[in-house]
Amino acid sequence: MKHFYSSIVVAIIGLVIAFYLGSWYGLYITALLAILEVSLSFDNAVVNAKILETMEPKWQKRFITWGIPFAVFGMRFIFPIVIVAVAGNLGVIETFNLALNNPDEYQSTLESVETLIYAFGGSFLLMVFLDFIFDVEREEKWIKIIEGSKLLHKAGNIDNIDMIVAIPIGLILVYLTSSSGIALAYFGGIFLHSLIASLDELLGTDGVRSGIMGFLYLEVLDASFSFDGVIGSFALSSNIFIIMIGLGIGAMFVRSLTLYFVEKKTLTEYRYLEHGAHYAILALSLIMFAKMFVHINEVIVGTIGVSFIAIATYHSILANKKEKEVH
Repeated sequence: MKHFYSSIVVAIIGLVIAFYLGSWYGLYITALLAILEVSLSFDNAVVNAKILETMEPKWQKRFITWGIPFAVFGMRFIFPIVIVAVAGNLGVIETFNLALNNPDEYQSTLESVETLIYAFGGSFLLMVFLDFIFDVEREEKWIKIIEGSKLLHKAGNIDNIDMIVAIPIGLILVYLTSSSGIALAYFGGIFLHSLIASLDELLGTDGVRSGIMGFLYLEVLDASFSFDGVIGSFALSSNIFIIMIGLGIGAMFVRSLTLYFVEKKTLTEYRYLEHGAHYAILALSLIMFAKMFVHINEVIVGTIGVSFIAIATYHSILANKKEKEVH
């Protein structure tokens, strides 16, 4: 429970401010946004825990102390304003005033570039999944017909197999949209993922799981998960402060969940939880690509992610029972 004290305090303060800003309705919408954020990012907490458990304790603490301001103010407040400023060829202060005084126009401008946001976030998350699925050294298999196939094992031994799979998908999206912006956003996501991994290897650390590079990787991963929530939040409110508070409370609880998973060694106890989270990431990535063409409700997105986690947890419990029966 200690991991959630700070989140509970932040939630209480945030809800009080939300009540001041919008009375009971503002309080209600803020609570809904917090729940939306947690449901969309629950699988993010699992993946974060896998990375965080091999990082030094000081970086685990910085994940909260440094990461929360970035996650709340950076990604849920400043990022949308900067995106609208660039898209509308406006100044940041001008955009901030637009968000306060003309939220409908602000929302419209943000939605005009949502396909670029989805292309970037979707490609980054796709690379996260491909890194996982093509890891030939991972012994634990969940969906054995996929993860245990000889074809996948052979593919995993091919250099840059993740790129070989991701690039054609990007070319298809560019062809369907006929947009150079989509190309830049999609391949920008791939480039950023590869850059972080390459820099980390250059520094001689273990994958992307330690020090400053691990921290940066976690922040970009969090950002990719937040895109859907930031854009979808406007369906519930046009008040940028209500949105920031609601999504910020959710982000705080997601990080508390991450630390809880690390300390309780949840991923060791529930062997398929990491698998479920990565399949949820694949689903979110594909949904982001689909949302470039059709509208998909955020409730559906969150439900799919939580469902993968729930099924993986259930299968982990069954596997543990069978193992005990054998011994």
